[in-house]
Formats: sequence, C-alpha cells, structure tokens
Amino acid sequence: MTDEQTFQQVADHFRETALLEATSAMLEWDERTGLPTRAGAYRAEQITLLSGMIHRRKTDPHIGELLERLAASPLATEGQLPITASIARLLKNFHRNSRLPIDLVEATSRATVLGQQAWEKARASDSWELFRPHLKEIFGLRRREAELLCDDGSLYDALLDQYEEGAKSEELTKVFASLRDELVQLVQDLQASRHPPSGASWQRSVPVDRQRKISHWIAERIGYQFERGRLDETSHPFCTTLGPDDCRILTRYQADYFPSAFYSTLHETGHGLYEQGLPTDWYGLPPGTYASLGVHESQSRLWENFIGRSQPFWQWAFPQMAPMSDCWQGLDAQTLYRDANRVEPSLVRVEADEVTYNLHILIRFEIEQALLSGDLPVDDAPQAWNERYEHYLGIKPPSHSDGILQDVHWSAGLVGYFPTYTLGNLYGAQLMEAMQRELGELDPLIAKGQFQPLLSWLRGTIHKHGACYHPVQLIENACSQPLDARPLVKYLRDKLTPIYEL
Repeated sequence: MTDEQTFQQVADHFRETALLEATSAMLEWDERTGLPTRAGAYRAEQITLLSGMIHRRKTDPHIGELLERLAASPLATEGQLPITASIARLLKNFHRNSRLPIDLVEATSRATVLGQQAWEKARASDSWELFRPHLKEIFGLRRREAELLCDDGSLYDALLDQYEEGAKSEELTKVFASLRDELVQLVQDLQASRHPPSGASWQRSVPVDRQRKISHWIAERIGYQFERGRLDETSHPFCTTLGPDDCRILTRYQADYFPSAFYSTLHETGHGLYEQGLPTDWYGLPPGTYASLGVHESQSRLWENFIGRSQPFWQWAFPQMAPMSDCWQGLDAQTLYRDANRVEPSLVRVEADEVTYNLHILIRFEIEQALLSGDLPVDDAPQAWNERYEHYLGIKPPSHSDGILQDVHWSAGLVGYFPTYTLGNLYGAQLMEAMQRELGELDPLIAKGQFQPLLSWLRGTIHKHGACYHPVQLIENACSQPLDARPLVKYLRDKLTPIYEL
C-alpha cells in the first residue's frame, strides 16, 4: 500500500469517526434546547455509549500503526500542508487519547451530561448544594485525566493544551497580570469622568419576539448562512457544529435587558462564521477543524465587541433596528453607542463590559487551577468566588446564580477553557489592527453595513487554514507579530477615552 493510500485509509477512518461525534453533538444540542425533564438520565447513557465508541476509534492500535508509518514517510515532511498537518496532529491526538482508559472517558461523559442537567436546576433554584456533588465528581475525574496526561508537573497545563495547544499557565499568568494592571488603571481613569455614559438606553424593555427578529437579522447581515445553520434559545448561549453544513448558534433573551441577547447573538454568530468558513471537504480532519479555542474566541469577540460596539456600527444599525424594536423613540445612534461602552464592574461575565470582562476571566482562571490542584476544596469554592469578586471588582454576588453557578463550563467538564476568552480578546485586537493595515480604514465599510470585505479577510487569513498551523503561528502569520497585550489596551483607551470625555 502506498503512502497516499495509507493516508486515505486514515482519513476515511476519522471522517467516519466525525459522523459519531456529530451524532453525539446533536444529542447534546437537543439536551440543551428541548429535552423532557425526565429524559436526562437516559440521555446521559446515550452520550456515554457514543463517547466510548468514539474513543475506541481514536485509539485503534491499527490506526496508530498507520499514523506512525505516515509520520516516518515523505508525506509527513514533503506533502501538501493539509496532509502534513493532518499526520502530525492526528498522531499527537492518538498518543494523547491512548493514555486515557475507556472507563475514565465514559465516566467523564456521563458525569458531565448529568452535571449540566444538575447545573440547570441548581442555577434556576439558586441551590449550590444541588450542584456541589456533581462539581466534586467532575473535578475529580478531570484531575485523574490530567495526572495521566501530565509530563511536566503541571496538571492544569495538561488540560489547557486541549483548548489552546502549547499554552502554559505560567506564561498566561504573566500576560494576564500585565493586562490586569493596565485595565485596573483604565477603570480608575474612566471612573474619574464627570460625564460617564448612563446606560439608560439599554434599560428599555424590548419584547422577546422583537429581539428574536433583530437577532436573526443581525446574524444574517454579518454573513451567517441560515441555510447551513439555525438560531435557537437556551439557558447559556453557545455554538455547536453537527456537520460540514450544519452549524447552530443559540442565545437567550431578557425582555428587560436587550443587550444580553443582542451581544450574545453577535458573539455566537462570530463562532458560527468561523465554523462555516472552515474547508468542508476536510471536515473530520485537522484542516477542517478550528485551530484552537483562543482563535475561536478571537472571532466571536471580534464581531461582538470590536465591530458590534463601534461607533460606525451603531451609525449603520440604529436606523434599521429602531423600527424593529419599536421601543427606542427619542434615542439616537450616539446614545446607544455610548451606553454600549459603559464601563462598570458587574456580576455576570457574559454581560460585562470589554474592560472588566477580563477580570471575570482571571477570577475563573485562578479558581479552577486551585480546584484542580486540590489547594481549594470544592466545598469552599463559593466563598473563594465571592472573595475574588470583592477583591478584583469591588462587588459581592448576592446569590449563587449570579456567582459560582452563572457559567455552564465546569458542569460540562471544560476545565482550562476560560483563559481562551482573554486570549481571544488579545488575538482579536491584533487581528483588527492587521485587517486595517491590509484593507485600509474599516469604519467607512462598517458604517455602510458592508461586512463582506472583513469576513473575506478573516476567511483568507484564519478560517481557510483550519488547524494546519499551531495557533500561535496562525496569529503571527495573520498579524506579523507574536501575542501582545498592547493592541488591546490601545484599542480600549483610544475608544473609551473620548466617550468618557464628552
């Protein structure tokens, strides 16, 4: 069998594996959108069975032998980029997955499905006690996994690598600390203003049926293809891909707080645009897969904030959205723009402003490291959460629902995920600078609602490459510079200072 035939056999195997993964994702999507309350336990068994089948395929010894053969062949070094990247990443994943016993994989799958169901109920009833045993079990399972994967002594890094390949918590801590100091100073500077945005325009109630119409409209206008996806509702917004032409986004609506759904929709649409921009003919293989979650978050945060909170965006959007909302009489684009950029410490991460948002991430980053290492017992997690909110943001959650129960991530076993949000902000600022260098001034395009040039640039520099490059290399290729916090700090100061000086 030739090297090319061997590669085709491996590719076919992982494409078939992707069919099972998409089926599991479909069951998880259904669980989060309309699962009957008594069906939860059986759904956990369905997903657990599929996770075991998927794991066995990913650790099939025969496939491992074929990948080792390919890694020693000319294809691994002299083949086309999609092929060389596929061989390297699939072999790395094979070795990683082979360290994990099937019983651990199935136990984690079952625990996280049941954990998410318990989290839904716990958050709705503000009951930490209802969720506490599930969190203990999940962190115990993830700790066992980290111990099996750890090579350098850092349990956290072993999990972080799943979401951001090559990232190290020690390096992130330094970058985040530098960013934190800059942001804390910026908050202090802005709070000294005599004329801060009031935020009053966002407090007007907008009926949910009108919000649904606006959310669908804005997702489509910036490029989301509804013939390849859909927009639904859930308790915690997310994006999931169920096939090469089936990417679904979900948001949540609050009648008395329009920005919650609007910016969640923009955020998830950013994720969806990335998924819809990946090469469909490589679906199930690295070239058809996102580079990392930090890169993924750069796409969502770019559309949500760098574009969706800009002055030209509201200059364009307000005249079209005002008739759809039917609740903005007496307002104007400038007022909505200023209120969209109000900076104020708040309790809920997904509704935080661009400046303090990263402090929310830092809190989670610190707590999950301590929970994983065992330095922080799960029983003490709510107290640690509240103490950090008082320390970093000067506020204390009045309830667990607005405190430690506000995020779905830990119930889903996503330990090590949170840092990718701040990485996404950092990457996003660098991508916007690079886009402006190559396309010229972006404001005139945004002010006319001409988003296609921006999306095309992202398609060509980020989306089309899938996971062919290491995430750090992908960003460096696109931006001609390594990870740097200065573009984000400059962007925030340049935008917010004039707003607060009005």
